[in-house]
Amino acid sequence: MYGDPATIRKILTQSGDTWAVVGLSGNRSRAAYGVAEVLQRYGKRIVPVHPKAETVHGEQGYASLADIPFPVDVVDVFVNSDLAGGIADEAVAAGAKAVWFQLGVVDEAACERTRAAGLDMVMDRCPAIEIPRLG
Repeated sequence: MYGDPATIRKILTQSGDTWAVVGLSGNRSRAAYGVAEVLQRYGKRIVPVHPKAETVHGEQGYASLADIPFPVDVVDVFVNSDLAGGIADEAVAAGAKAVWFQLGVVDEAACERTRAAGLDMVMDRCPAIEIPRLG
């Protein structure tokens, strides 16, 4: 199941507060920009991951997950489904605890690999929508 409520709750409340947001740039019209802002409002530290490595919402950006010099807990993926599986594999390699594919991002094989590696995984959901549902 893409959005198992127990997994969503676990990621949002127990997986840690450092979220790498892959696809986050300074472009205010992109969904990643607004979602990262919501994550910050709810106490998460966001880490922008984008080839431009821009500083966004006051946080230093990095060109890739591998470039981040500290552990991240959750990798939130805002790239198209064709690229998302590779990002999930990078998240496993980086030692993340969970991977979150945003609305419209689905890769069944990546989900299986990620879960087999012991990470929690959610697909086709948005934390900015799910956080308020937690109450």
